[in-house]
Amino acid sequence: MAPAADREGYWGPPTSTLEWCEENYAVSYYIAEFWNTVSNLIFILPPIYGAIQTYKDGLEKRYLAAYLCLTAVGLGSWCFHMTLKYEMQLLDELPMIYSCCVFVYCLYECFKYKNTVNYPLLFMLITYSFVVSIVYLNLKEPVFHQIMYGTLVSIIVLRSVYIVLWVYPWLRGLGYTSLTVFLMGFFLWNVDNIFCDKLRALREKMPPVVGAVTQFHAWWHILTGLGSYLHILL
Repeated sequence: MAPAADREGYWGPPTSTLEWCEENYAVSYYIAEFWNTVSNLIFILPPIYGAIQTYKDGLEKRYLAAYLCLTAVGLGSWCFHMTLKYEMQLLDELPMIYSCCVFVYCLYECFKYKNTVNYPLLFMLITYSFVVSIVYLNLKEPVFHQIMYGTLVSIIVLRSVYIVLWVYPWLRGLGYTSLTVFLMGFFLWNVDNIFCDKLRALREKMPPVVGAVTQFHAWWHILTGLGSYLHILL
């Protein structure tokens, strides 16, 4: 039998510029990276619930947009890891940029009067999203996307720390929990990338169900999805 990483599947050879440590088509003929795919449910189901509650509570549309953007990230990531096709990779990565821009807008508008729009900030974030999209579509360099995404995350973290330290200190617990959960996911994302060969070798010696717990990119989805959901609540 061919190694798990070399198995052929329903979607054919990968065309994405990135592949992760999970063995392709090891679990299902129809899903390239099974655990990396189904772990995206944390990005999809809780935000849908949050969007419904936001609508019922009559909160401002920017919060509804935040939940829906997080859901879009989950759906795009699901399609990417299921197929490993370049088009689906873009459906994952570009919404990550757009959703972070929505989060930045929400954070910088949390002290404003209700039902007003900060047009300069909105224009700046739309421009950022547009420029990043155009450059990335032409450059096709994942590191560029990671830097642009990391820049937005850094802004979000700094703004959030400022808010929970100086403005709403009673939200520190929620703020620090969401940040800690997100950083745990980022740590496991790096472990998955750096020690991939060792992880694959370890999984060959373990029963499939037990080996699933070493799919650290899937844990990245679970922890960052939960951290992002908690951050919208913040």
